[in-house]
Amino acid sequence: MLHSTIKKVTDRIFERSRDVRAEYLLQMQAAEADIVHRLKLDCGNLAHGFAACSQHEKDLLAESEKPNIGIVTAYNDMLSAHKPYEHYPELIREAALKYGATAQVAGGVPAMCDGVTQGQSGMDLSLLSRDIIAFSTAIALSHNMFDGTICLGICDKIVPGQLIGALKFAHLPTVFMPGGPMTTGISNDEKAEIRNKFALGLIGRDELLAGESASYHSAGTCTFYGTANSNQMLMEIMGLHLPSSSFVNPGTDLRAALNEEAIRQLVLNIKNKRPLYKVIDEKSLVNAIIGLLATGGSTNHTLHLPAIAKAAGIIIYWEDFAELSAVIPSITKVYPNGKADINHFHAAGGMAYVIRTLRDKGLLHDEVSTIVGQGMSDYTKEPKLDSSGEIYFTEGVKESLDKNIIRSVDEPFSPEGGIKLVQGNLGKAVVKVSAVAPENFVVEAEAVVFNDQSELLTAFKKGDLHKDFIAVLRFQGPKAKGMPELHKLTPTLTVLQNLGFKVALVTDGRMSGASGKVLAAIHLNPEAMDGGILSRLQTGDLLRLDCNTGTLECKNYEAIMQRTPVPNPEPQKGMGRELFDRVRVLLTSSESGASIF
Repeated sequence: MLHSTIKKVTDRIFERSRDVRAEYLLQMQAAEADIVHRLKLDCGNLAHGFAACSQHEKDLLAESEKPNIGIVTAYNDMLSAHKPYEHYPELIREAALKYGATAQVAGGVPAMCDGVTQGQSGMDLSLLSRDIIAFSTAIALSHNMFDGTICLGICDKIVPGQLIGALKFAHLPTVFMPGGPMTTGISNDEKAEIRNKFALGLIGRDELLAGESASYHSAGTCTFYGTANSNQMLMEIMGLHLPSSSFVNPGTDLRAALNEEAIRQLVLNIKNKRPLYKVIDEKSLVNAIIGLLATGGSTNHTLHLPAIAKAAGIIIYWEDFAELSAVIPSITKVYPNGKADINHFHAAGGMAYVIRTLRDKGLLHDEVSTIVGQGMSDYTKEPKLDSSGEIYFTEGVKESLDKNIIRSVDEPFSPEGGIKLVQGNLGKAVVKVSAVAPENFVVEAEAVVFNDQSELLTAFKKGDLHKDFIAVLRFQGPKAKGMPELHKLTPTLTVLQNLGFKVALVTDGRMSGASGKVLAAIHLNPEAMDGGILSRLQTGDLLRLDCNTGTLECKNYEAIMQRTPVPNPEPQKGMGRELFDRVRVLLTSSESGASIF
């Protein structure tokens, strides 16, 4: 039976979303009724739409019975995760023809890599790119040539952006096609040690680069459990990937077979009328939150899931995350939450086992629609190849193959989920606790206030931070800078914690999806630029961040509120940031997804 708290939270989401969801469904049903969209085009429109196709494809596209698939691709050479997508369109076209359909690249979307821009000026555009990707996806599909959609995207803002855009065309059956992770490089412990040595000045840039290159070494998704792999987990647990397909390495026979099977399934879904709006609903979004909490996934999804939900006419709040987190156990340990990487996770049982143990104990909605059918039982299966190379699905493991990586709900790593909501007179914030040792769950110390992460790094190098303190980094929120990730601070704060100091971070910005072992209250709402108390804080104010009680407060609140807020900083220029000045002021709060929409 479904856990009572999950039912309670889901019912609350249904009730608060009732009117906007009903309006959304009417819109999608009206679009769905207007079938064979390309035949509604004038002949001149249609001729433009298939002018570059082969004669055989033109003949198929001129018919009403043969489906046409729109490919929305995030391919570029710079993202290792997306490099495998380079030749996917031609492979998709071949597979589509095999199953009686056609396929066209409908459009490309921007795809920036946070790993490249981390700590750089370009990071200020990262979160903003999600909504631009949503716009781009909608523009790609607006040609009205398509009967189904394939989204090629993996990393950070790309999958959420594509899904937001696709949800505005959710009358179309839709499949997300992963590319798979790169093979395992040096161990995560080795990588962390190299970074710490560099932060301490014990090694130079050449040694650091050699270590990073040994970790991020080939085509495929980075192997730590950050936002990119959290995206893949979410697509699978929401039923938008094929079962157990998220973490199959690129360049393998199984990966190729899964890709073709995804096309076959999409063509079938077009014929059987299984549109996206029937897959993504209140229950599937609750399943997404549960998966995030159970696996200790990226905190970025406390921004992305509300934005995705809103695009589907559904309203979720951080209180929903918090209430679920109290009953959803943490059952995985994947770096930075543990030593294993995503390949080890997949080998130990992966998503099939995670879904099995949650489902068996009533901690997952089973009555949902997916791209392969009804219910989550299909997602406890794993793909295999028979002797002729044909794909089939068989039941996944009944027990974890490595309890240091995945455990059952009955013997979790922690009885609660990997993300906490903290709130108090400073506002609301989220904390990823899955990688934080319990002895570091509480930090009470004086604030050291910064307006830019470079100021913190300078203070560290000067020796000013060798003490207990809570770093306050303000004016990093959606309206101020667009919420750049602050992962560059992680090695520095980790070094101080390893030296025995009690340290924490409070910010209205973001940390990486791979937030580490230092307590960090992020996405603070309201942000400094939107009337938040952060704009009144000064170095020396006494703060308390307590993840046991879920509190975030300043002890001298009355005195702080007597102060005049510091002025908002001027918008920063360069790296294209000035193009987004008018966009940032339109962004909603962090809890609402930090979205333009």
